[in-house]
Amino acid sequence: MGSIDYGDLIRYGIDILLVSYVIYKLIMLIRGTRAVQLLKGIMVIVVTWLLSKYFELTTLHWMMSQAFTFGVLALVIIFQPELRRALEQLGRGKLFSRTHTSQDDDTLRRMVQEVGKSITYMAKRRIGALIVIERETGLNDYVETGIAINGRVSSELLINIFIPNTPLHDGAVILRKDTVLAAGCYLPLSENTSISKELGTRHRAAIGMSEVSDGVSVVVSEETGQVSFALNGEVRRNLTEEQLTELLLEHLSPPSKGKSMASRWQWRRKHG
Repeated sequence: MGSIDYGDLIRYGIDILLVSYVIYKLIMLIRGTRAVQLLKGIMVIVVTWLLSKYFELTTLHWMMSQAFTFGVLALVIIFQPELRRALEQLGRGKLFSRTHTSQDDDTLRRMVQEVGKSITYMAKRRIGALIVIERETGLNDYVETGIAINGRVSSELLINIFIPNTPLHDGAVILRKDTVLAAGCYLPLSENTSISKELGTRHRAAIGMSEVSDGVSVVVSEETGQVSFALNGEVRRNLTEEQLTELLLEHLSPPSKGKSMASRWQWRRKHG
């Protein structure tokens, strides 16, 4: 029995850890996007190919083999938004580092407060509004459909954008951290047939956006002044400013800090 080469074991161990980490980051990258459903479809094709080979189903096996032949090009086309986002994050040095500092917390709190103030103002006056806040899934494709703003988030700016009969009021505003990226953006409408008939185009756009990305959407109804919050294809309606702020802090903060930030904000509100 030969001696154990500990150098090779260490090298293999490092190799496995690196590959595992890359796979983990790729999974986190596509989490909450349409790529998850597409990957399930790919798994069905792979299983079909294996079964056709095992049971010697010649014609079906040939068809699956052709699908693999042209599959690489198809994957590049289908996953183009996700691939572009991954390359952008790699270029910015963000793919392998996700640090969260106290400065990020301060920025998030300020942004949430400004959004909350603007939503409260518009809800009281029944000014229709739709605000989308980007999380992990890049929204550049939708940003490009609107008018670039690239200004710091403030309640005054958001209110002015949605004032009726102004050039940018009819569309969505997209935020990234504390920056208003664009206004007047077009969003995909949800095709979910179970959505209440009471909900109009803004709500359907908010839900549709939450179905194709992990971003959060905030809606003010022009008819009722009700405030709604959409995430993961679901909508919560008739929210107060406090409830909206807690939801934003909870879902925009890192998983380990979201609820604690929301509870701290609530404690500060109660104790002045």
